[in-house]
Amino acid sequence: MSMLIVHVHVHVKPECVEAFKQASIENARNSLQEPGIARFDVCQQTDDPTRFVLVEVYRTPDAPAKHKETAHYAKWRDAVAPMMAEPRTSVKFSNVAPPDAEW
Repeated sequence: MSMLIVHVHVHVKPECVEAFKQASIENARNSLQEPGIARFDVCQQTDDPTRFVLVEVYRTPDAPAKHKETAHYAKWRDAVAPMMAEPRTSVKFSNVAPPDAEW
């Protein structure tokens, strides 16, 4: 089964790092309850703690749109908007090998 993987790149203001992490962790926990989401990771860059990548793995093509309709996504979006040092960007991928592939 092909999954949609989205890497959301976020650069936050230095004074907002902890608040962004907390809001994003809460959003990730709630997102994992959605049937269309297989994985939702919040990653912080080691050499620049103001930069994050959210790794979102969706099971179906319509799951991202459903995710954006949830109350927890709206809460996260509105909470983190003023924390951004620049607009967030995203890159979409499809998995080449199934997650349980043995190499």
